[in-house]
Amino acid sequence: MGSPITRRDFLNGVAVGVGAAMAGGMSPDFETLLAQGSAGAYPPALTGLRGSHVGSFEAFHSMKDGAFWKSAPAPQDTGEEYDLVVVGAGISGLAAAHYFRKARPDARILLLDNHDDFGGHAKRNEFTHNGRTYIGYGGTQSIDSPAPYSAVSKALITELGIDVARYSKVLDSGLYKSLGLRSAFFFDKETYGADRLVTGDVRDEAFLAAAPVGDNVRRDLKRLLTERFDPMPGLSSAEKKARLARMSYTDFITKLWKLDAGVLRFYQTRTHGLFGVGVDAVPAQDAFGLGLPGFAGMGLDDRPGPGQNFDSIRSEEARNYYFHFPDGGATVARLLARRLIPVAIPGSTLDDVVTARADYSKLDAAGTPVRIRLSSPVMRVRHMGAAGPSQRVEITYLQGKHALKTVSARAVVLACWHTVIPSICPELPAAQKAALDYAIKVPLVYTNVFIRSWTAFQKLGVQRISTPGFWHTSVGLDFPISLGSYQHQTNPAEPIVLHLSKSACRPGLPTREQHRVGRAELLSTSFATIERNIREQLGRALGGGGFDPAADILGITVNRWPHGYAYQYNSLEDDFWFKGGEQPCVVARQRHGRIAIANADAAAYSYTDAAIDHAHRAVQELLA
Repeated sequence: MGSPITRRDFLNGVAVGVGAAMAGGMSPDFETLLAQGSAGAYPPALTGLRGSHVGSFEAFHSMKDGAFWKSAPAPQDTGEEYDLVVVGAGISGLAAAHYFRKARPDARILLLDNHDDFGGHAKRNEFTHNGRTYIGYGGTQSIDSPAPYSAVSKALITELGIDVARYSKVLDSGLYKSLGLRSAFFFDKETYGADRLVTGDVRDEAFLAAAPVGDNVRRDLKRLLTERFDPMPGLSSAEKKARLARMSYTDFITKLWKLDAGVLRFYQTRTHGLFGVGVDAVPAQDAFGLGLPGFAGMGLDDRPGPGQNFDSIRSEEARNYYFHFPDGGATVARLLARRLIPVAIPGSTLDDVVTARADYSKLDAAGTPVRIRLSSPVMRVRHMGAAGPSQRVEITYLQGKHALKTVSARAVVLACWHTVIPSICPELPAAQKAALDYAIKVPLVYTNVFIRSWTAFQKLGVQRISTPGFWHTSVGLDFPISLGSYQHQTNPAEPIVLHLSKSACRPGLPTREQHRVGRAELLSTSFATIERNIREQLGRALGGGGFDPAADILGITVNRWPHGYAYQYNSLEDDFWFKGGEQPCVVARQRHGRIAIANADAAAYSYTDAAIDHAHRAVQELLA
């Protein structure tokens, strides 16, 4: 597969080996260079294993296991007092700070985050080659939601200077089509007996003719795509939807349609990007809403059925309210951070923030009204005395490996993952802690691979490839976005960022168990293993176009998110979602004294608007 990437990150001219830091824990030099406030600290340019990176989660795991406080040092009081402390500097936390400061312009605010970068899942990745910077997104993809944005969320997006209607002008929607590039499916030899890349769509006759599948699979695919079959005759649309809500799409295809299971290989990963699981764990009703085949003859109307997931409910307004930035949702986070700490990110417009280089040494400068303190996992939040409207809250966080520090605040917003909250805030009522624990996260990986050119894609006529047989199940060219001085590549001979994705799931298990098993897989998989898989995947899928992994791969950034998407309720397993009843997220987000709770988990809805809406709600609760 060729020579390995050295995985070096140059910070202020000093080379640091990410692989070595991961293998043996952070070296002192690496830790020093990444320390917030050091002249060279610039997390977006770090490659290797990112996302929930080494150093961001170990203390939490130790606390969950009951070991942390047994050997923890005595906390040291910093003497710092704030009007508001926000735990979590993702979009929800940044929005909470923004709303609080709008209401109280002279407020002193501190945001604490366990990662070495702000933005939470909205992660910015940068690669530099021959003096030019190339940007990718390592988490939150876009301003995007299956349901219309609320008035609150829309107002913030507008306030930040984002004109969603402008998206069609910054996206070169015809670029890849003009070059003859299409979607493709890679049939791997382990599953199909031989490697074969087939362009087009399963609905195309030419695609089916070229696919290395048995005649029975080809016949059943044609039947599924063309026959108007109703497996539930005599039932109303509402009755059919109620039944579909309680069976998986896999069962719908194999038990009602009685088709060959080989048909499902073309659809198994279609739902990964929404739910983090395949169609074995997705209700057939949701598959209908998402446009998967098999429902044309059932006479189903467009009205939402019982327990239907928001992702599968069609909304023209929501579909048109969309904007992708080169770094995904990180642009929203950076615009918020610039509002809070103007000196940290130069410029004043949407166009200039895309290429602006953040000065991380300015995020936690003494004397500024708003501070963002990174690499500072919060280990405990408690009222100083009985919880009440006039009490202060003490926040204890970890600094470095061995020092615990405390600050106090008049109010706290917990904008962190809900499953962490019961451990860091044990004074919460038992029922609320149980509800918070229900918000299991969906594990996923967004990987950016920086390549020397994309001529192999041009030669093969492909833009995006479904690769269900590999560790990453999809690979595609970056969005052709040009915004401000950042210009997308139009010449295939130029470098480009590829985006690869993986949902860590285990088909056949219950959904929540799939997430737990997938999380364990991500935490136990080394960067070396992931890199080897990437090289093999790209070499085999693109080799026919002349792609050479040794020569053509210039950099890899793996954004590993063992705790990724917010868990969205599922009619197969969450009875309260199907039958109606109190939702855990509603119980989980209740204010407790001077502590309010935000984050997209508060809505059980993995979209940016949920993060914003619940930041606004949390702040309003504290201001009331």
